[in-house]
Amino acid sequence: MALRFYNTLTQQMEVFTPLSDNVVKMYTCGPTVYNYVHIGNLRAFTSQDILRRWLAARGYKLDHVMNITDVEDKIIRSAAAAHKSIFEYTVTYTQAFLEDTAILRLQKPERVVKATDHIQEMVAAVEKLGERGFTYKSDGSVYYRIANFPGYGKLSHNDFSGIRAGARVDVDEYDKADARDFVLWKAKKDDEPGWDSPLGTGRPGWHIECSVMSMKYLGETLDIHAGGVDLIFPHHENEIAQSEALTGKQFVRYWLHSEHLIVEGQKMSKSLGNFYTLRDLLKMGYAPEAVRYLLASVPYRKKLNFTFDGLKAAATSIDRLRNYKLRLDTGKFPEGSNEKMVERTVVANKAFEEALDDDLNTAGALGAAFEYIRDTNTAMDSREFLAGNVKGALDFLARFDAVFDVLNPSVASGGLSDAEVDALVAERTAAKKSKNFKRADEIRAELAGKGIILEDTKEGVRWKR
Repeated sequence: MALRFYNTLTQQMEVFTPLSDNVVKMYTCGPTVYNYVHIGNLRAFTSQDILRRWLAARGYKLDHVMNITDVEDKIIRSAAAAHKSIFEYTVTYTQAFLEDTAILRLQKPERVVKATDHIQEMVAAVEKLGERGFTYKSDGSVYYRIANFPGYGKLSHNDFSGIRAGARVDVDEYDKADARDFVLWKAKKDDEPGWDSPLGTGRPGWHIECSVMSMKYLGETLDIHAGGVDLIFPHHENEIAQSEALTGKQFVRYWLHSEHLIVEGQKMSKSLGNFYTLRDLLKMGYAPEAVRYLLASVPYRKKLNFTFDGLKAAATSIDRLRNYKLRLDTGKFPEGSNEKMVERTVVANKAFEEALDDDLNTAGALGAAFEYIRDTNTAMDSREFLAGNVKGALDFLARFDAVFDVLNPSVASGGLSDAEVDALVAERTAAKKSKNFKRADEIRAELAGKGIILEDTKEGVRWKR
């Protein structure tokens, strides 16, 4: 089965093939760093992480660029309210974003680029659009004339044939049905930050930032552009208009968009008290890998209902995975190899691959993994799972975890690494041998406090999370 994605542009499932050789040129919209990212943002970023991990598992090389939007309306307002420059203000939240994504085990793209590092390239792009007849000036700002781009609306599939000529908008975000000429270069107002340029003193509009940065590093045509569904219009629609007007070539071949996250059945908002960041959830005692599991558990094109029951269930599922791996690592199995188990492993691998090849069906992939665990656990109980079958099962788990990355406990959540647990278990064993039962009990209690359960068996001490 070939790798297939649902392409927002064509509204069809399409077999994926990169434009050149085996390298995937991918651009994903990163954060606007005016605050900590919330779990809705992290749902989209987690989907993109699953995407890049599966592309790598399928043998592709990644050339992935993510932007950091560090100049934009919300940033300017927030920085002014905090009596800071935008540079002083955004550095805190840029660092926080990088920390949060590392804690959530999101792989870092090959390039993470900041808008403010590319102002001159943005000025040059706006000038070139002007030379091609796509811009006009009003009140010192430069606007994109969407009536001059016949393909406007092809991504959002909106009918903009009744566009009112000359209606302008200079805010970065606006209503999804509100098709108006958008700002490319904003004239400086009052104490707003500004850059001197041939266009006048001002700053770029939000939309031109992504067009310029993506094409600078990835070329005129990208293989994949991903982001949340909220970005389809106007942001991604405007990116297409700008980029294709600049080059005359198709800007992006595959557009992938993640659906929204809701919380306990409701839209997430501060007014409802259901607005959460990763930091909030960690303070509540949830492990990062449980958050990651839940965010990845629902296919990216379906809405995800984030609930605390779901978060607890995610932790339980991870415990099941870890206990299964522990059983494989420490169990005593009869010698030999059961061909039925070999075949069952082949079937599990195939089902796992086919699910992820089918537009990253993570729910199907998880289902394939847990069906395999159930069947092989049953075989272990009946002594039909033999020593020669262990490697196949461990290889399957490794392939699973190369994508989902939840098996190893997170030190960031206050947990202990396997090596740290092993060291404490060895210290406890030594303490018992020297009849220092007080210290042995202290270690058992310490491990229990970290969620580690010890089992004293004839073969020695076993532990599980």
